Formats: sequence, structure tokens, C-alpha cells
Amino acid sequence: MIGKEKIVRLLKTALAESKFEQAEAVFISSEYGLTRYANSAIHQNMADQNNSISFKVAFGKKVGVASTNIFEPEALKRACLNAAAIAERAKSNPNFGGLARSAKFKKLTNYFDVTAKVTPAKRAAVVKKICDKAIKNGLTASGALKTSISEIAVVNTNGLVAYQPGTSCSINIIISSEDSSGYAQGLSRRFDKIDFSELTDVALEKCLASRNPQTLEPGHYDVILEPTAVANLLEWLTFIAFSANPYHEKTSFLSGKKGKKIAVPALSIYDDGLDTTGIAFPFDFEGVPKKQVYFIRKGLGGGPVYDLSTAKKYKAKSTGHGMPPGNSGGPMPLNVNIASGNKPFTKMLDSIERAILVTRFHYINGFLDTPKA
Repeated sequence: MIGKEKIVRLLKTALAESKFEQAEAVFISSEYGLTRYANSAIHQNMADQNNSISFKVAFGKKVGVASTNIFEPEALKRACLNAAAIAERAKSNPNFGGLARSAKFKKLTNYFDVTAKVTPAKRAAVVKKICDKAIKNGLTASGALKTSISEIAVVNTNGLVAYQPGTSCSINIIISSEDSSGYAQGLSRRFDKIDFSELTDVALEKCLASRNPQTLEPGHYDVILEPTAVANLLEWLTFIAFSANPYHEKTSFLSGKKGKKIAVPALSIYDDGLDTTGIAFPFDFEGVPKKQVYFIRKGLGGGPVYDLSTAKKYKAKSTGHGMPPGNSGGPMPLNVNIASGNKPFTKMLDSIERAILVTRFHYINGFLDTPKA
């Protein structure tokens, strides 16, 4: 990890030497270790580190972006000048929302040594226990275990300085037999907060319970989606429904439905980048503080997320959902949640005599008919 002081000094120096009135520098660092396993054996262990700085320069409404992963002073100066040259030749963008103003951000503890210091040997030890348990039951284990360190910083000529480090650990486990499989996954900023043994048991039990699959007759069935399956659906909705462009272009199921009943009162879906039960983050890639946004609130339609550009275009305010420089897809909610209901999952299962339980989806395509997808 490089650290706040060095990164901020690097970005401030580069911007100061460029002498442009409207300029922004975004630092993104990613360092991860990954252990993949299949057929109950590790088949790949790798590590990757990538640091980049993107410069955005604007002359009025003309904007240019250029990036580099070489941090020598001359390389940074060249990248900033390249962004300026692109801006000079670019067409005027009436939707350019300017650069973010200096702001205060919620202090979040996202970095944990217990994750950052995980070694390949420690990941291998976790995977070995998973594989041993599968072999003991005559099954095979596959999946991946990843630990990562990140640093993100945004500095601009408006006096904005934003910096946040973080760690994360993720695992997916697939336990397989000749005619069935079971799946489980885990994600946390802390390596020690994931119960790998419990996740293995979940995947193993699903695999055993799915042995000797039977053909279902055509008909109407109750369907229960587990959290992973719901997450699969929500991931698509972040692209086709919850962002400003599809909302205002009327391709989102939320379009024109603000304040209207579109779901049962028990359903609330929202984005909250400050919720520490998830992978929280205090600001977006434009340096705007994250704000909570409800897409559905107690069954009633809500609104979308905005970045600086779409806020300008649609006469709204940025909700802190801007993506990295050069992004053309618009704002994106990265911390989508569903509010808790009033019935535990086990009781939900007990209340239904006959149903299809879906752990996850193999394939989803939400582009076929986005308002209905």
C-alpha cells in the first residue's frame, strides 16, 4: 500500500505543475492474490498489482481524459497534457457538470491488516479444508478465494481531496457430484469474518440434497430466491433500471412511477454506500459524497442515481455515483440493498409445502425488454 500522504502529494504536484484551471486526478490502486481450485485441488495461484492515475482536463465544456500507470514526474505531466490536448480537440459537451467541490466525507474503517497480510499459504490452507471435506463425502470441490487491497484518491483544482484505502476477501464454493452441485459464497472486508467451514457445509448439503434430480411436470409453482439469486437480479437492475439515463429515457421499469405503487409494501430496494454491513465507500470516482437513494420504498417507486454529468443533463443533484474517468455508461449504484422483511428465511421455507428453491441463476439477460425484464 502506498498511503494517503504520498498519493495526495503526487496528485497535487501533478495538477499544480499543469496550471490548468479545471483539472482532476483520480488514483486507483488494486493489489490482489487469487487462489483457484478445481477437482478438489489448487490449479492456479496468482498475484496482481495495478496502479493508475487518470487526468481530466476541461476548457469550458470541452473535456479530455488521459491515463498512465507510470508515476515519474515527466510521465504524469505528459498524461495531463494529453488530457488537455484531447479537450482542445473535443466537441463541447453541454452536459459537462464541472468538477466536484471540496466536501467532508464519513470516516470509514475499510482497511484491515488481517486481510491485507493473508499469504498464498493461508489461502491454500483454507482451500485444503474445503477440498478435504468434499473428498470425505465422495464429492469434488471447485471455486476461488481472493484477497485484495485497494486505494482510491480524487484530487482536483477546486480544492477537493478524497482518499480511502480498503481490503476485501471473497470466496465462492461449488461442491459437485455426478448429477448435482451445491453453491455458496462469502464476502467481507475482513478475512476473519468469513466462516469458510459453514459456507462449505452449505454448499455440501445443497449438493447432497440435489442428488437424483427429478423432472417437474409443467404447472404453477411457488419460487423462493435465495440471496445469491436475488443479487444476480439486482446486479442487472443496476444497469437497466436504477441509473439516471434509463430512468429518464423511459427504458427503466421505474420511469414515470415515482410515488406510485409498483410492488408490495414490504419491498424496499435502495443504494447506500455508507452501510458498513456491505462494502461501504464514502465517495464516488468524482469525489462526491455517497448519498442513500431509494429505488422502491415500501412498494412505491423512487428515483435513480446521478453523477455530475447526468445531474447537469436532467437538472438534478449528483447522488455520489460517478464512475471512473472515461466511463461512458453513466452513474452506477454499487451498494444495492433490500430492506429486511418480517419473516426469517427458515420460516419462509416452512410456510410453503411445495416450491422451487433457486440458489443462483446460470444466465440472465436484462436487455431483451428492459422495462419488463
